[in-house]
Amino acid sequence: MPVCNVCHNHCSLNDGQTGFCLARICKAGAIISSNYGQITSIALDPIEKKPLARFFPGSLIVSVGSYGCNLRCPFCQNHSISYGIGRDIQTEYVSPEELVGIALSYTDKGNIGIAFTYNEPLIGYEYVRDTAKLAHENGLKTVLVSNGCATKEILSEILPYIDAMNIDLKGFTDEYYNDFLKGNRQMVMDFIKTAAPSCHMEITTLIVPGYNDSEKEMAAISKWIAAIDKNIPLHISRYFPRFHMPDNPATDVDLIYRLADVARENLTYVYTGNC
Repeated sequence: MPVCNVCHNHCSLNDGQTGFCLARICKAGAIISSNYGQITSIALDPIEKKPLARFFPGSLIVSVGSYGCNLRCPFCQNHSISYGIGRDIQTEYVSPEELVGIALSYTDKGNIGIAFTYNEPLIGYEYVRDTAKLAHENGLKTVLVSNGCATKEILSEILPYIDAMNIDLKGFTDEYYNDFLKGNRQMVMDFIKTAAPSCHMEITTLIVPGYNDSEKEMAAISKWIAAIDKNIPLHISRYFPRFHMPDNPATDVDLIYRLADVARENLTYVYTGNC
């Protein structure tokens, strides 16, 4: 039975079966992307919305997403595409050549390239790789916005073609990652540590009240990032009730500012989001 090598789930699939991510399928004994080029969302966004604070600030970027995700965050704001599948949501096929053409057509409006975002891009890494390579050949920049739950093998496939990343480091305990999010903290840490020397790296931590909101945890996160490079920007973002957590209160703004001060004891660049 083939085993998917993309992420921590390592799904074993028989022919016709779809993996946990809802976007990889077993066909003729091989596990392939079922969402290749199937776009659910496309927009011309400010680069700061990714969020990237120190990568071509003031510019715009064509942002695209597909469907599926390899985590199960109960507060997901994009759950309609992250946990939907192609036959249940509207998609439109856009080839790498077409997407690069779209990006090039907006360069006169300030567009610098293409960002892979909205759902989890790396469960369809083949499309990211093929499009990003073509984008580079046409002088465009490429951005990856990801949860970082991908193997080093997959990272090696896309890293030569990615200029900047924002990776979610959602918390700093295995209990939070493994039990609550259905992820793998060590895989994310390995992903960040491997990628950071080869591209512009920024990191986001969403603060969920009662789960990852202690000063002790923020100190640990920021110290770990600083050990890689103290100049990696950290975005500390405010949570709002979403999806399966409509009754969990929004993060207190003062807490966000306090955690940012904790992080600044270790990092040069700390930004607050959703405040």
